[in-house]
Amino acid sequence: MIAVALAAVIGVWWRAARPSMPEAEVLTGSIETSKRLKPVQALGERHGRAAPTGRDGRGHRLLRAGSNPGSLPGNVLIADKANNRLIQVDPHGRIVWRFPRPGDLKHGQTFRVPDDAFFSENGRRVIATQEDDYVISVIDVARHRIAYRYGTPGVPGAGPNHLWNPDDALLTAGGTITAADIKNCSLVVIRPPAHRVMRRMGTPGACGHNPPHSFGSPNGAFPTRDGGTVVTEITGDWVDVLDRHGKLVTAMHVPGFTYPSDTNEIRPGIYLSVDYVTPGAVETFDSKGRVRWRFAPKGSNALSKPSLALPLPNGDLLVNDDANHRVIVIDPRTKRIVWQYGHTGKPGRRAGYLNVPDGVDLAPPHALMRRFPKARPPHG
Repeated sequence: MIAVALAAVIGVWWRAARPSMPEAEVLTGSIETSKRLKPVQALGERHGRAAPTGRDGRGHRLLRAGSNPGSLPGNVLIADKANNRLIQVDPHGRIVWRFPRPGDLKHGQTFRVPDDAFFSENGRRVIATQEDDYVISVIDVARHRIAYRYGTPGVPGAGPNHLWNPDDALLTAGGTITAADIKNCSLVVIRPPAHRVMRRMGTPGACGHNPPHSFGSPNGAFPTRDGGTVVTEITGDWVDVLDRHGKLVTAMHVPGFTYPSDTNEIRPGIYLSVDYVTPGAVETFDSKGRVRWRFAPKGSNALSKPSLALPLPNGDLLVNDDANHRVIVIDPRTKRIVWQYGHTGKPGRRAGYLNVPDGVDLAPPHALMRRFPKARPPHG
């Protein structure tokens, strides 16, 4: 009963106003730009001209040759995990914000292995999930400070102020935090400034596929447009769709996947996920588990442990390709990579390089939390 009640609360949070931006719609066999959306001005291959790629102060290239900055509607936030940092790059690959800079952390604070980062709905906060350090950090963007942290760095657990491999934490407009807690086999809800779990769906130590009562190592819980939640379970290769009342609508296997990661909804009944393996893949599929579109290139463009894909307003897909140390944009019509930050297979820290980028988001007004109804406070 507690789990069902929690699911109902989660459903309420994701309800309310329509998204503030038009959405790319996925149709059978392809991804097409919504008729309501003005096309993003393309600067590269689609118009037959060489794309401006951007260079750093020493002349080093910031983007892969041929990248099209016009594929992006704005800046990209990247959780650069093995570099222990967050960066925001513009479409030309220039770093316009980073955390932490020297002096950003207070005495005794650490900021290690961020593997996901998302903007709050108003863009004033970034919430970073540090899965392998067992903490979630909320960062004040303007002040460059950690405003709130849940979890004890380096110490896993299930009690107050403890998590065990948290993943994909999201900060709602109502100020609550929702996250998957992988090794506790739970979805958790936290309300700052408290340091205890306010609601939990699932039971630590009771792992298995029986949503909404239990989950097998959930690695993502994203909102849907009708107020529900889509949950990805690692164990058993499941994607679960819950309605706004917490009732299971459907549970499916991602076609051809062995390690689904961070499934999210593109439009009602159509989902986007990645296969966190080498070689990896990106797919869209429907609620019956039928493939609508698939990207699984071989050779030099093969994916290696991609962990998240998000739709762009023009219908392209933004993907972090973790083990290839790059963030890419895929044109699903041509199945070509049209933008890339990071050097394939070459980790690094200087401008133009990444080291295991494990999470991405778009800057407002195109951030993930702007694509879905505003979240409401619990019981609100």
